[in-house]
Amino acid sequence: MSSRQATQAYRRARSTMSLREQEADVFRRVIGALRAAEDGDVIRVARALADTRRLWMSVESALRDPGNSLPTELRAGLVSVARTIQRELDIDPPDIAFLIEMNEHVAAGLSARG
Repeated sequence: MSSRQATQAYRRARSTMSLREQEADVFRRVIGALRAAEDGDVIRVARALADTRRLWMSVESALRDPGNSLPTELRAGLVSVARTIQRELDIDPPDIAFLIEMNEHVAAGLSARG
């Protein structure tokens, strides 16, 4: 299978995913990058941490949007998680295992049925 065919197959598969599952997939991608960064490669670490920061900045921004329909308590709890992760990212070096674990919890919650 060519790269182009693989990309097209992936796009078709994603188009059938629910929005929550697509969101969980974004978290799983960040988790994969963080796991790959555990080898200590400076470039992998920098990219994984930058992607994690962008994800959580986006999450916090979406949670603060007045049009967000999530319950207020859930939004507040997730904003707290976002801030915790962003504070961890400011530590040198951040605890990658902690970042992986937090992202795994969110991905699992998004993937949960019900």
